[in-house]
Amino acid sequence: MFIRIVKMSFHQENIPAFLENFDLMKEKIRNAPGNRLLELYQDKNNPELFFTYSFWEEESDLENYRNSELFYDVWQFTKKLFNAKPEAWSVDQLVSLV
Repeated sequence: MFIRIVKMSFHQENIPAFLENFDLMKEKIRNAPGNRLLELYQDKNNPELFFTYSFWEEESDLENYRNSELFYDVWQFTKKLFNAKPEAWSVDQLVSLV
């Protein structure tokens, strides 16, 4: 399993549209084959800054999602709301204490 972290920054006036669209799409993303967890975070000091964390069984699962119509729809809507270029990392989970 590995984790995809995406950092996104939005124009303040676009945050409600982003959150509304995320709410509509989150279950579809979470139910994509191989997805095991989807979380959305907002920075405490900069409300324009958001992070998604998604857990994937295999890298191919993430790639299949990234090549899907669902991702295309989500990304086409979301990318026009940014105020900075998004950043993304794929990381391996080494330790988790719950």
